[in-house]
Amino acid sequence: MAKKRPKPKSPFHGRWRIVSMSEWDEEYLDEEVEAFIEFDERDGGSFQFGYVQGQIDGRTTSREGKPAVEFSWEGGDGADGTPLTGRGWAILQGNELHGMIFIHLGDDSEFEATRATSHD
Repeated sequence: MAKKRPKPKSPFHGRWRIVSMSEWDEEYLDEEVEAFIEFDERDGGSFQFGYVQGQIDGRTTSREGKPAVEFSWEGGDGADGTPLTGRGWAILQGNELHGMIFIHLGDDSEFEATRATSHD
C-alpha cells in the first residue's frame, strides 16, 4: 500500500478566542466558558460559545486566495440538551479568524476570533 504524504501543519492549529459574533452578544458568548474555537493538527477540533458546543471535522482549503478551513460539526445545546449539527468556515486574515457558524435548521452567525493566550 502506498504511503500517504504527511500533511503540513495547519495554519489554524491551536485555540482561538471568539471575540464577537453577529447573532449573539459577548455576555452570552462567555456564559459558560470563554468562547473558543480550537483546531488540532488535522483540522479536527471543537468550539463552544454560550451553551452551544460542537466537535469539528474540518478540511483546509483557500477562499479568495487566503488560507481557509471548512468544517461540519455535531454537538448540542447544554442549556436544554438539544442535539445540534451544522457547518462552518473560517478565513485566516493576519492574526485573526473571520468566519461563519451555521446551525442546521437554526441560526447562523459570523464570528471573529484571535489566538488565545492560554487554555481554560
